[in-house]
Formats: sequence, C-alpha cells, structure tokens
Amino acid sequence: MAATKVFAARLAGLVVLGPDGESIGRLRDIVISIRYDRQQPRVLGVLVELPTRKRIFVPMLRVQAIEPGALTLTTGTISVRRFEQRPGELLAIAQILDSTVRVADPELPQLAGVDVVVVDLGIEQGRTRDWVVSRVAVRERRRLGVGFGRRGAVHVVDWAQVRGLTQTELNLPGQDVTQLLEQFEGMRPADVAHMLRELPLKRRIEVAAAFDDERLADVVQELPENDQVDLLEQLGVERAADLLEAMDPDDAADLLGELPEGEAESLLALMDPEDSEPVRRLLEHAPYTAGGLMTPDAIVITASTTVAEALARIRDPELTPALASMAFVVRPPTATPTGRYLGCVHFQQLLREPPANLVGGIVDTDLVQLRPDAPLTAVTRYFATYNLVCGPVVDAENHLLGAVTVDDVLDHLLPEDWREQDEDHHDVHGVPVIEGTGGRA
Repeated sequence: MAATKVFAARLAGLVVLGPDGESIGRLRDIVISIRYDRQQPRVLGVLVELPTRKRIFVPMLRVQAIEPGALTLTTGTISVRRFEQRPGELLAIAQILDSTVRVADPELPQLAGVDVVVVDLGIEQGRTRDWVVSRVAVRERRRLGVGFGRRGAVHVVDWAQVRGLTQTELNLPGQDVTQLLEQFEGMRPADVAHMLRELPLKRRIEVAAAFDDERLADVVQELPENDQVDLLEQLGVERAADLLEAMDPDDAADLLGELPEGEAESLLALMDPEDSEPVRRLLEHAPYTAGGLMTPDAIVITASTTVAEALARIRDPELTPALASMAFVVRPPTATPTGRYLGCVHFQQLLREPPANLVGGIVDTDLVQLRPDAPLTAVTRYFATYNLVCGPVVDAENHLLGAVTVDDVLDHLLPEDWREQDEDHHDVHGVPVIEGTGGRA
C-alpha cells in the first residue's frame, strides 16, 4: 500500500521504478524548499542516481507511490539532465540531517534551551497531492555525566516548533556528518568521490574533515584535479600534508604538480621525508611521460624469493589489480630506484609453479622496458603491443624506477573532465529521455 507519510532517511537507497516496473535508479536524497515564514517546507522532488552514477531530479508530481521496497513513477519519460541545486533549495539528507537545532515545544519542557540534533524529517502528502515536511525527529545530545556513552532519546515534533533550520542557519560551519558517513560506509572510493562532488562545498569540506587520512586519500585520488586542488586548499596545510602522505606517490605528485611551485614546496617540506622523497623524484619527470605516470610502489623482489613469497606479496589487499599482475626481479636494494633490473615475473606464471621454487628460474628477461622519458603515445603502444596492464620503467643504468599501470595511462588519455561528462542524450535501461528543467520553475 502506498504511503502518504514517510521519513526521509528511510527512503535513502530505495529503488526507483518506472510504471512498468523497470528499474531506473536509486533514491539518494529529497529536494525541499524552505520558506521564510516557518510554514512547512514544500517537497519539490527526489534526487535519483541512475546506473551511470549521474544524479537527476524527478518532481514529486511524477511520483506515483512510495512503498516499503520501492518508489514508483507515473511515467517512464524523465529528464536525465544532471541535477544542479538552485538557490532556495536544500537536500534533506545531505544538508539538513545532523543539523543542530532547538525545539520550542511546551509539551517537551526538558528540551527548552537544549541543543538537539536532527535525525530525520517526516514528509507527508496533503489533499492537493503536494508533499511537505511536517515533522522533525530530533535526538538529545549526550551529556557528560548524564547517560554518558548512550545515545539520547528521540522526539518527533512539528516543523513549526524547530528553530535553526533557515537557509542562513544551515550554512553555518560545524554541522555533523554522521548520516552522510553512514551512507558512504562500504562504498568504493570512486563512488564516494562521485557523491562528494554532488554536495555543496560546505558539506564537502565537513565530510572531508571527518574522514581519516587513508579514507580521504582514497577518495581524493578519484576526484578531478580541480576538485582535488579546491579541497586541498580548504584543509589547511597540516592536514593537507597528512593527506599527501597517505596518497599514492604518483597521485600526490600529480596533485602537487597542479599547485604553484612555492605552495607545492611548502607542503613537501611538511611531509615526512620518507613519504616526500619518492614524490620529489616523480616530480622531476614530465607529466605525460612514463616517468611522470609511474608509481614507485611496485612489487619488487629478488631472484632468491620463493614463488610462495612472491604470491604472498601479490595478495596484499592494498595493491591494485594492475600492480598485482606482475612482480619485478632486481638485485638488492629492492627499494626504488633499485639495484640492477633482471626482469619480471607474471602472476599467471607464478600460479603454475611449485611454491618452493625460486622466481629466479622463471624470470621473463625478454619483455621490453619503458624508459622514463618515453612519451604517453609510446606507453600506450607498449601496453597494446604486449597485452599488459603493468610495465617496468627502467633508467639508462638499468635501475628499476617504478611501474606504469593501465589505469594511469587511461587517466591521461581521456579528456581532463572525463569524470564530469554526462550522457544526457542516452537512454538509461530503456527509459525515454526528454530535455527540460525537470519540472522546476
């Protein structure tokens, strides 16, 4: 049975279906318009994430039913123009939940003058079929010495009794991000980065501040370079240096290469020398060369390494599939730049050998190596010629400097704004496409 009263947070992730039951995407947020006279905010529509990860706006007038397992639309014809938030609009989940407010309800005197946190918004459909935000679920903040360690009680109050949810008040810094972090839990960094780009700058910065360095580094590496720079500038130099230390050296070098030379040097000076040194070496190479594309964090072993030991290195969950496809055999030292490069061992070859055998007996010495000054076109031909996803970069003295992976090549072959490009004129799972405003005046 279709609901006429629901809570916003419970709708997050709900499947969105067309009238024939075809899946269109998933609901990610609810767009509302807050009024200045404390009247109940109007629900304008829902934010739907398509299978292509693009987010579009669907007006509430095109919502036929909200049920426990799905939201159904009245039509399969929708606009797939990317959602752009307009002045006066707010995202219920991304911007309002976790806000600190106060409640003026005579029936709840214990909340008078007490800061509470918004944990959900109740929306309902009126007689005119319009949807409004009618109720607000709030939770008392934990207090030292009073029920410490337990979450406060939840109260549901009328919208008109809440103070602190105007446009101006919601733009103040310091808003909690608990609800957003729960949404991001378990998601791939690339998907988190995509969702982060959809948030207003204020919320983006607050989420970044809440991530630990490792998680933030994984996400930032998936952002377009201009967004990386914007975020880095908002973090402050100490946190920015910590972030660069947690990033892969090649990604850190790419990001620092986008900054003015003085700013980049200041951040490098703040980094731990063990982390900054490989980044400095990468910055010595031109960006669109093998040396500029490579990472120094390849799998490097000696000829006396056993097959079992090599496979154990490959099983490292921190390695990308491309880097895990090949191990490089050198004479000591094994830290890049290494001793004399001897050759490589392919992952599939290791799987065919007895675990106790030494890798020195199966080294591929015939594979051509890349020179650090090899241009991007040469690197691309190299991968295509030898059907590889990873290749060694070796200098004139035959030292292994690092490895180039196919994902870094693709990043530089695609247009700079490839993460931002839409497919506005493509059908999504058979859904007809129309252009227009998406139903907003």
